[in-house]
Amino acid sequence: MTSTPSSNPPSLRPDLAPEPQFREAPRDGQPTLGMVSLGCPKALVDSERILTRLRAEGYGISPDYAGADAVIVNTCGFLDSAKAESLEAIGEALKENGKVIVTGCLGAEPDYIREHHPRIHAVTGPHQYEQVLDAVHSAVPPSPNPYVDLLPAAGVKLTPRHFSYLKISEGCNHKCKFCIIPDMRGKLASRPVHAVLREAEKLVEAGVRELLVISQDTSAYGLDRKYSTHPWKGEEVRSHIQDLSRELGKLAPADELWVRLHYVYPYPHVRELIPLMADPDNALLPYLDIPFQHAHPDVLRRMARPAAAAKTLDEIRAWRETCPDITLRSTFIVGFPGETEAEFQHLLDWMDEAQLDRVGCFKYENVDGARSNDLPDHVAEEVKQERWERFMEKAQAISEAKLAAKVGQTMQVIVDDIDEDGIATCRTKADAPEIDGNLFIDEETEGLQAGNLVTVEVDEAGEYDLWGRLPR
Repeated sequence: MTSTPSSNPPSLRPDLAPEPQFREAPRDGQPTLGMVSLGCPKALVDSERILTRLRAEGYGISPDYAGADAVIVNTCGFLDSAKAESLEAIGEALKENGKVIVTGCLGAEPDYIREHHPRIHAVTGPHQYEQVLDAVHSAVPPSPNPYVDLLPAAGVKLTPRHFSYLKISEGCNHKCKFCIIPDMRGKLASRPVHAVLREAEKLVEAGVRELLVISQDTSAYGLDRKYSTHPWKGEEVRSHIQDLSRELGKLAPADELWVRLHYVYPYPHVRELIPLMADPDNALLPYLDIPFQHAHPDVLRRMARPAAAAKTLDEIRAWRETCPDITLRSTFIVGFPGETEAEFQHLLDWMDEAQLDRVGCFKYENVDGARSNDLPDHVAEEVKQERWERFMEKAQAISEAKLAAKVGQTMQVIVDDIDEDGIATCRTKADAPEIDGNLFIDEETEGLQAGNLVTVEVDEAGEYDLWGRLPR
């Protein structure tokens, strides 16, 4: 058995989207654009929409700065460290190319960007697609070829061909003190259910085997639309996460499609999703990505989040009674202003009881414009680091024990990649791309290719990853 290093170290940031993948080489004379997509999966969806439009107008996509006529940098502004990363990417693009168009969350602060990089061509804010197009047209005029530049049925995909993010809403109604996303992206604005389902259906028809449903608050989907109904395949369907999940899970047989929910707040109506996840005929995966952030009620109140950790444990128990195979992933913040050692220990004890399957963790940091900056009793950096290490040690031990219990089981996996040595990198239903673990197959992988859904026998487990073999 080859001991492939884990691809999910404890230091992995849980908010990042996969690296963009560019497949199509520009033709001779075609105007080309480079794209740097930073931040979360929602930003990646924005990048895909922008490039879909530009590709339809005759632009080629370059995999590097130097080969492009201009570069679009889709920025992240969630944390100050993410802002620094965005500024660094802008500077690198300016150095390598010269014509740079900035968009995305940090684009909501144009003066801040121009203060650091006055030579940029244009700045637009988040989801300002038309302004991005206008900026591109002024920097690099289009030169379409009507015989070649036809819009692909599924648009331009920056993720591997077999999975795709499906954005169902913009914005957020929460006012968490550590977050400025509502200030940048506005209040909740849900897409009508039939539009989401139509996009999902086209993706599945184009060969996508896994749909990753994303938004800032997936469980609140449709609230702003008062859960309006729309016709879909002869029925009236609500713009509600329950109806949407049910219909997404019916787009293909459950052994041919995976539907995975991200960023689900544990509202009471979430329990109505669990029977769908337990239904073997529905493609909705038994997987919930829930941003708990903390467990102590006082910390949650200081964060301005619902302080219902005890009820959450009751909900988790109820979910597992209905769907024993459910996988729960979450992210947490340690070192929030005012967090005491007792409050942090409460979180560790809560983790012992909750037994979450997949966990990511941030050390708190100030974000320009966030209300938490002004809270008293900020935690020292060395204390934050020490708590982060203790938290991840706890999460790692839980993960290791849960994975060890899977040895000997037979399960379906999706193949993400086959390397030059023939080792297949796969994921189980419990693993979202990039943020969770992997299952590796290192024998008899001839004939496998990315996107295959295959059955494997698990024969080895690590701290975050599994190893398996194809049944003989």
